[in-house]
Amino acid sequence: MPPRVIKSRQQNVFLFIPNLIGYFRIVFAITSLYYMPYHPRTCSLLYSVSCLLDALDGAAARHFNQSTRFGAVLDMITDRCTTTCLLVFLASAFPRWSIVFQGLISLDYSSHYIHMYATLATGSKQSHKDVDEQWPWALRVYYSSSNILFSVCALNELFFIALYLLSFSADSTASIEGLDSTRSAGAMEMARANKIRGHWPRILFYVSAPFMLFKQYVNVLQLIQASRQIAQSDINARRRDRAGRKA
Repeated sequence: MPPRVIKSRQQNVFLFIPNLIGYFRIVFAITSLYYMPYHPRTCSLLYSVSCLLDALDGAAARHFNQSTRFGAVLDMITDRCTTTCLLVFLASAFPRWSIVFQGLISLDYSSHYIHMYATLATGSKQSHKDVDEQWPWALRVYYSSSNILFSVCALNELFFIALYLLSFSADSTASIEGLDSTRSAGAMEMARANKIRGHWPRILFYVSAPFMLFKQYVNVLQLIQASRQIAQSDINARRRDRAGRKA
């Protein structure tokens, strides 16, 4: 009897369910950017749906056992790009505070890039979200649970969405600590947009502000922790080189 031939099925990572959800996130995000300058309600809805799908793709990855590095990178890139685009708009809407938004963009990108690089460069087989006992307490809390991670990220995005809505506020008194929407670029487009009241965006702004500050604190700690991890990897590599030359 001829030996039994077993044909292995090659899995297409690009078509994994979590990654398909990630593609939909990108579609919703791009569509929200199209409406961003003129239609704050539509933009906020589409942007929020894109953010909420972030929790769904993670749940799908765990449920179907389809966690992949490609999916993790896709998720991170989508998060960084969507947040950056919103912050770019806010920098133009509130030009007095543009340097703050530019700093937040730089911190967000550098923190997550160096953290992901440190995980890959050190040869770790763990996810970049796996908690280490030596990490600072804020990082341990942030990465300890997917629910905490999503909640902090969602409320961080909510802060910027609230600020975005305030730039279109029809209330002439809708200013928060010097963020005067009546003189913003967003307010100049209100004639072509549907004006909104600033009451609820202002409440969302204050409620989500502590979580936004915590997220930025985590970004700073993540940047420092990953830098130390890479530096330690360099030290270990130099020690091995010296030991090899002596041998």
